[in-house]
Amino acid sequence: MTEEEKENEKEQTSGVGVESEVEEKHHRPWRVVAIIVCAVALLAGISFLPLEQWTNGRISNFNLLGDIIDNKADSTSSDQSEDMIDPALQEAMKDDRALDTAAVAEGETPLLAIQPSRQNGQMTLEDYTEAGQGLKKMRESLNAGGVTRIAVIGDSYIEGDIFTQDLRQMLQSEFGGTGVGYMNMHTDFPGFRRSVKQGGKGWTEFAANKSADKKYTSITQHYFKPNGNATSTYAGTDALPNLASWDCSKFLFISPSDAEIKVKVGENDWVSHKVTGSPEVQCISVDAPTSKFEIGTNGSSLIGLGTWMYGKTGVSLDCMSSRGFSGLTLNNVNVDLTRQMSKFIDYDVIILEFGINAMSSKQKDYKVYANRMIDVINHVRECYPNADIIMMSIGDRGEKKAGEVHSMGSAPYMVSAQRDAARKARCLFYDTRESMGGEDAIVSWVNEGLANKDYIHLTHKGGRKLAEPFFNAIKNSVKK
Repeated sequence: MTEEEKENEKEQTSGVGVESEVEEKHHRPWRVVAIIVCAVALLAGISFLPLEQWTNGRISNFNLLGDIIDNKADSTSSDQSEDMIDPALQEAMKDDRALDTAAVAEGETPLLAIQPSRQNGQMTLEDYTEAGQGLKKMRESLNAGGVTRIAVIGDSYIEGDIFTQDLRQMLQSEFGGTGVGYMNMHTDFPGFRRSVKQGGKGWTEFAANKSADKKYTSITQHYFKPNGNATSTYAGTDALPNLASWDCSKFLFISPSDAEIKVKVGENDWVSHKVTGSPEVQCISVDAPTSKFEIGTNGSSLIGLGTWMYGKTGVSLDCMSSRGFSGLTLNNVNVDLTRQMSKFIDYDVIILEFGINAMSSKQKDYKVYANRMIDVINHVRECYPNADIIMMSIGDRGEKKAGEVHSMGSAPYMVSAQRDAARKARCLFYDTRESMGGEDAIVSWVNEGLANKDYIHLTHKGGRKLAEPFFNAIKNSVKK
């Protein structure tokens, strides 16, 4: 090869390398941009996860924009936006007529002037019932023996059995009783609850604020359908007293067509039940002491309403939590369904714990919400006419202002609206916020590890602290 040919080949080879290098440099910035976009999307997704609540405060919530958003924003960013208010309440607020019917009558004491009820320095249940009967039905049930049933229906404040697990333990220690009470058919976070070991798979969940059929909506506000072979397992625990074992296990369901349901108690063999199709509520009940209960089915049309595990005597307390709910969807509870269910599981006390998902930092007028909650209380009373009803107010809630966290300015107004609803609906009322310490209580609770750093939800430790005065208020009312 001549010197000229060698030089030409060298130039061609060098040209290819340069072109390739230029092309690579051209695409490199886009690859970097793509990686950055993916990373930001991942971090943004993590920002929406309630890590503190899932881990009982061991892992702090992550907020991608926490350092650059307006410092006037509420520290409870996941719930604070106007757009995050329960859609059922947003719909109600469009109805101006609700404002008129909830207006304060002339001559009434201004709501904020009403003081929480105390006796000997202890918080008590404010009694707005007819003739001041208090917890009459609970008292009668306890005196009659057998099982006294309590349902606590609420939002994420009691999710994971926080607060209710300790209230259950205190009531059972005082009045007797075993077992965790109501459990749904499936959980996405096994191990989150300390009061039961729950497992299983193959269920599709339907919630009252989404795609649920009102025909199957009970006060649990959730029901489940098998997706092929479905199983549910429940095991006792020594993490809390009275939960290692129980005496009675019940599975309530509706099976429109014939189906087969298997149940297993403890280490015994599976027992098969041939179920005849019916639109009515049916129940498989096992009265035998056990520390484990299992259910299995592949009935495609079956509707699982829930499982109940309890003792033959004393108190059985059910935790029925629904994240994001304001309580208004309880108006959709099917009365006929609850009447059928009450043949197997009836209630002596129903406690309503809502309000977090109806709040806004800028709003002080909650007349619409109060008015709709009056309807809710009356509807629940229609579903369970033999139950005393207690409305709990919101706990204290924080918001960040000028770099400091204080109680949300609208918190007292929400408490007053809830008290007014209880007063007009003639039920009992408990001021949860005052029980925590009132103004700025949430700040000290967070500092003491009693509440998460979202300045809303309680830790397990905080749930126990809140449960004690509430338990004393119930005990004092019952023993009057």
